[in-house]
Amino acid sequence: MIYRATWNGQVIAESADIFSVDGYHSFPPDSVRRQYLVPGSTLSTCQWKGRASDFTLAVDGRENRDAAWCYAEPLPAAEPIRGYIAFWRGVRVQRVRGGVTRRC
Repeated sequence: MIYRATWNGQVIAESADIFSVDGYHSFPPDSVRRQYLVPGSTLSTCQWKGRASDFTLAVDGRENRDAAWCYAEPLPAAEPIRGYIAFWRGVRVQRVRGGVTRRC
């Protein structure tokens, strides 16, 4: 399946190579339009994934604080999602056409 992440009328990411983890879709780093990501200062920790760094989305003058996150150095159990970026807080992720979803 091809998935697309959109917010504030813009496509933020699109890929067939995604992971579904804990109910969120994680996109590979090369599928994300980096011009919309601003590194955040929020860090969070998951027992099995490790430490995540958050990003603020900035699109057309609007910001969505901590709406994306990434495990740059995941724990071994989450190694497949290294560098992948997930979204929430109003970011719409939808399937747009066929393909494969992997689960981590």
